[in-house]
Amino acid sequence: MAQILCIANQKGGVGKTTTAVNLSAALAVSEKRTLLVDCDPQGNATSGIGIDKTSIDRTLYHGMLGEAPVQSLIVNSEIDSLKVIPSNVELIGYEIEMISNSQRENALKKLLADLENSYEFIIIDCPPSLSLLTVNALTAAHSLLIPLQCEFYALEGLGQLLQTVRRIKHSLNPNLNIAGILLTMFDKRTNLSHQVAEDAKKHFKDKVFKSVIPRNIRLSEAPSFGKPILMYDATSAGAQSYFDLAKEIINM
Repeated sequence: MAQILCIANQKGGVGKTTTAVNLSAALAVSEKRTLLVDCDPQGNATSGIGIDKTSIDRTLYHGMLGEAPVQSLIVNSEIDSLKVIPSNVELIGYEIEMISNSQRENALKKLLADLENSYEFIIIDCPPSLSLLTVNALTAAHSLLIPLQCEFYALEGLGQLLQTVRRIKHSLNPNLNIAGILLTMFDKRTNLSHQVAEDAKKHFKDKVFKSVIPRNIRLSEAPSFGKPILMYDATSAGAQSYFDLAKEIINM
């Protein structure tokens, strides 16, 4: 049965999509059957893995509305064992169209139920907000990975996310747990990065992953080429850090 891991933080620019794309790729290269689900209307995970989001007819939107079977949504990536359910701007319409539907929080969980025996890992990339789409992802997931950037105000707003997690555990998904906090954009040359890392470990203790994602030029460049870092520059520090994270996730 697949481990469903949701990657969420309502703050933008924390390395959420970068983590979704590169963790998925690292798991797939580690010979784990992996599905990346792009649950963000911006579709950055879709384009970051090399799929043209303007040319796809069926996306997550059609699946969540019940207009297309889940198998018809799955697209191949350049890595054999990595498949993708893509998204584009159409997904914005989901919240409006489902506003009065009593099952609106469960659409993604229902959609993915038929795939749990087909994959070892299902990774869900969320939008940078605590929207109905994020609630769907948290309801469908077994665990949550929270990227935390090593910059000013990193911990600000995290309380709101954790409060949302508590509410979802209480009402929609009692088995949801926090897989861990992932430190991203870490610059070992600055005191600030070390201070944020210390603060995170003080607050979350063993919930902070040992793997740390560095601030890395190659990692920033890779999405513009539609490639995960391990296909763009497998020898870079960014690629190594995501391989390390994949090992931690596999061994959990």
